Amino acid sequence: MTVTEREKFLAEPHVGVLAVARDGQPPLAVPIWYDYEPGGELLLWTQRGSAKGRAIQAAGELSLSVQQETRPYRYVTVSGPVVAASEAPTDAEAFRIAARYSPDDQARAFVDGRLNEGSVLIRVRPEKWLSSDHGKA
Repeated sequence: MTVTEREKFLAEPHVGVLAVARDGQPPLAVPIWYDYEPGGELLLWTQRGSAKGRAIQAAGELSLSVQQETRPYRYVTVSGPVVAASEAPTDAEAFRIAARYSPDDQARAFVDGRLNEGSVLIRVRPEKWLSSDHGKA
């Protein structure tokens, strides 16, 4: 994929698979919702005390992979350092992430039920990209 194609694909609402290293354990690989705008930072919302939150804080970097599960198969994997992970997302940031995956009323209920003082917005600077489009000759 070209730079434009891979950034556009990552900006689509695919459920990501977060991968992060852990000391003395296998890497953590779990599904996660995210937000991304081409050329910007990758945004993830989780809880500080969750397995995801603890692993991300300790590692300071992560990878995220997204895929198209129908033909033609395509995927993008992005890796980079965590550039911020100390603040909770604003209501607007949390809603934007949730609304990528759910109708507005369901996204609102999700945010209202889960955004709390334990929430953290993870900002990642994409540095390494791996992508493929099996539909290209």
